[in-house]
Amino acid sequence: SPPGLLLLTSFLLHMEEGHASPTRLVCDNRLIQKYIGEAKDMEKGVGQCQELPTLSCPMVLPMVGVNLQQWKSKSNETKRREILCDLALLVGAAAGAQHQVTQECGARQLSQLYQHANSFLLLLQTFSWEAGPWEPGCSPCSVEQTHITNIFLTYRQLVQGKLRFFFHDLAKDLCK
Repeated sequence: SPPGLLLLTSFLLHMEEGHASPTRLVCDNRLIQKYIGEAKDMEKGVGQCQELPTLSCPMVLPMVGVNLQQWKSKSNETKRREILCDLALLVGAAAGAQHQVTQECGARQLSQLYQHANSFLLLLQTFSWEAGPWEPGCSPCSVEQTHITNIFLTYRQLVQGKLRFFFHDLAKDLCK
């Protein structure tokens, strides 16, 4: 089964009517640890691919570093929207890189990363705290990269950083 399917399925099984409830994903710390482990494995896996090409068309990647003081001052909805922007850029970068990589190992790893990042993107779009749907017109800080490994590094940093912190913040309210 596609790796992103587990994430989406586990989330959809724990939805409340009308609004998605991230309760299990957020309250069961083992799940986010599993996704961090998978991100690390994907990063390691692409590092083992032989002769990965430099991308002829650079990919735009989000800057996913976190200033904890600034992060703590944001609302959960602002955090969610920021992560959605980062994921949208990552999904686009993975898709764009897939079109440029013909080598089987690199293409397989990019496909896996695309599935995982896209599942998180779809997942976070399913719940919100403020009125109005998410619109993909955001402009996070970004950087152009020509090395495929940077896409995986960015994804791992996003999952290990903002996403983990976001789930931790949600857990304070949902896991009482």
